[in-house]
Amino acid sequence: MSTSVGRWTVRAGTALAVCSLGLTIDNLRRLRVATPAASPMPEDIAVLLPVRDEVDRVEGCVRELTAAAAHWPGNARVIVLDDESSDGTAEVLRDLGHLVEVVSGVRTPSGWLGKPWACQQLADAAGDASVLIFVDADVNLAVSALTATVDLLRSSGLDLVCPYPRQEANGAAERLVQPLLQWSWMSTLPLGIAERSARPSLTAANGQLLAVDAAAYRRAGGHAAVRAEVLEDIGLLRALKRAGGRGVVAEGSRIASCRMYDGWTDLRAGYTKSLWAAFGSPLGAAAVTLLMLLSHVVPALAALRGSRMGLAGYLAGVATRVLVARRTGARAYPDAWAHPISVAVFSALTADSVIARRRGTLRWKGRSVEVRR
Repeated sequence: MSTSVGRWTVRAGTALAVCSLGLTIDNLRRLRVATPAASPMPEDIAVLLPVRDEVDRVEGCVRELTAAAAHWPGNARVIVLDDESSDGTAEVLRDLGHLVEVVSGVRTPSGWLGKPWACQQLADAAGDASVLIFVDADVNLAVSALTATVDLLRSSGLDLVCPYPRQEANGAAERLVQPLLQWSWMSTLPLGIAERSARPSLTAANGQLLAVDAAAYRRAGGHAAVRAEVLEDIGLLRALKRAGGRGVVAEGSRIASCRMYDGWTDLRAGYTKSLWAAFGSPLGAAAVTLLMLLSHVVPALAALRGSRMGLAGYLAGVATRVLVARRTGARAYPDAWAHPISVAVFSALTADSVIARRRGTLRWKGRSVEVRR
């Protein structure tokens, strides 16, 4: 690479990093927040928990859900679906049957992936509830989580909201990668436009804690509309937009937290399972990965060689991480200084996922991620 081309590459990367910083600042002004002190009007809601092989987590999760449901001013049904667990989860749920409604999942039919099918069965069991709240078993909820979430849904006038839980990260691998979850949409997605736009590319969602108006859910086709989607949460919001609805991801660190993965092996398996689907196609994954490397790795490498322009780009990237971390309850320092390494690791995980997808080796919790026909 000639010196001139290299200089222009650093300038381009720095310009993108600075633009990302500007967008992050604007998004922080617009970001909707789930407020623990909220007092929504009472209505019938259904809290829906799909579990598969969660023997170590399910009891604590159920007890938190029932505590939050007791705090709800109206009628709140808590329904748990055992998705063909083989580790003792079903036995734990039987002992908790006096606290929640337990549904035994039916075998996943052809054309469906396991998670969308489990969610569809739960939605079918919810009856006349006006709001459906989907929760993952690895999420810890505050007592105010349901009131804050439904209040955000109703006061915003939206059809779907995802209050993003605080992402807990322990150990080097988790601390490098997990903060990128919130940072990625906060620094790249114009939230004000995304909230109003029907464009699929302007969509971010999180199924860890997702509330949707039941009527809008049915108009969108429910989870049947995303039956083959690995990232069914993003797919559901896109389906809802196609049906004329609106939704957005929000800040929920004060009402929920989640530790998705435990160490590098668990983290790599989880991201390999889904990252290939996050960008629409292998070409989209390649394009996004190259842009991330250009914006957040190239300037840092140039800074190591004494480039002031590169240093400016590196510091802009670090600033986005610090701003997002402070808003979402995450650790800002010293982790943000390693931001280029985080992006490089995330890029490698994306490549790993795309390759595994092409080889047909993707699996999660004992099941293939490929749809059975």
